[in-house]
Amino acid sequence: MKVGLLLITHNRIGAELLETATATLNGCPLPTGVLPVSHAADPEQLLVQARAQVARLHTGAGVLVLTDIYGSTPSNIATRLLDTEPVIVVSGVNLPMLIRVLNYAELALADLAKKAVSGGYEGIVVST
Repeated sequence: MKVGLLLITHNRIGAELLETATATLNGCPLPTGVLPVSHAADPEQLLVQARAQVARLHTGAGVLVLTDIYGSTPSNIATRLLDTEPVIVVSGVNLPMLIRVLNYAELALADLAKKAVSGGYEGIVVST
């Protein structure tokens, strides 16, 4: 059993990140889903869709949900999933974070969430 991965982001950010990461890695080792959130969308309807995706992705190892901006509509939808299957939400998704997650697909949910955070953090570099 592998952890499921769900990206809940504004518009197509999640889809584009996933497409880029899987092209870079020549595949996707985790069951994945993407839920785009437009400004015109109904958050309650999106929550229903998110719950359905979590149910589909949860194969016994839980679901890691990555979202873009903490406190935004995608993040708020994601945090409402915490009362369902084993779910961990990490906000601030970026490409290094996603690639790190996909590179450590064999990890358990909590460990994979830690890898996500380290990948996101370590992927931010200031050059002067």
